[in-house]
Amino acid sequence: MRKTGIFYHYQQGERLRDFPRLLEGILDKPNVFLYDAIYPLKPRSDYDLEAAPSDLLSRVHTPRMLDQVARSPYYETALYSAGGTVQAAELIWRGEIDNAFVFTGVGDHHAGRDFFGGGCYLNGAALAIAHLRGSFGARRFAIVDTDAHHGDGTWDIFQDDPEVLYVCFCSGGNREHNNKLNVSIPGQTSDEEYLSRLEGEFGPRARAFCPQLIFWNWGYDNTRWEYGDMGLSPRCHEQMAERLQSVAEEVCQGRLLVVLCGGSGRDVAGYAIPGIIRRLANLG
Repeated sequence: MRKTGIFYHYQQGERLRDFPRLLEGILDKPNVFLYDAIYPLKPRSDYDLEAAPSDLLSRVHTPRMLDQVARSPYYETALYSAGGTVQAAELIWRGEIDNAFVFTGVGDHHAGRDFFGGGCYLNGAALAIAHLRGSFGARRFAIVDTDAHHGDGTWDIFQDDPEVLYVCFCSGGNREHNNKLNVSIPGQTSDEEYLSRLEGEFGPRARAFCPQLIFWNWGYDNTRWEYGDMGLSPRCHEQMAERLQSVAEEVCQGRLLVVLCGGSGRDVAGYAIPGIIRRLANLG
């Protein structure tokens, strides 16, 4: 049975208002571990979530950008959101957990080396990769991005890094450079078509690339009636998780780290997130 970490930062906002309550029946499983940020009157959890350390931030982002983020009202949220990804990556690398789901208060993939926007303030995956490289000597990583929008920040940070495979399934044109691929998805597509593209474009590349850990920048904004509507059903996200977990089992001992990115509705979040976590933890 896989050991799954859940990294949760309590925050203001509508989309995650039903959590962690909707994880009842999951959090009590012996192979599921909750890491959450300290706040007044929080319920008990297994472990505490840590904020991203300042010395790590400067290894990915410029001083000018970090100064701007520090003056924003979302600075603390950004630190704990990115910190969850860094902490999850380390625990996966150490073998303390096999995979993880990271709740974020602000996004990830629109934060580049010297810019941020689109609800993204720090790039958690990039910070985690810098940490694993600097502290553990890890080298090769894959990032699969199924948010509806192109991860311009992630592309910017890794565009000249041949040891990071980045495959983004989003709106916009097809583009490929130095192990970075943007796969253009039509405005309306079926679950079957999307899953076929995911398997056909990411699976073979991951198998050939042999990453040591896979990051999944997951957004549910591509679901029907969401702001990045691509026509997908809510159940498609659990099917994505099943396929990506299978690839991770094949190429990197199951090391899969899911980072929540875009999406706004409570209903889709409430349906899809528990389903993804059940798949990660092999709970059926």
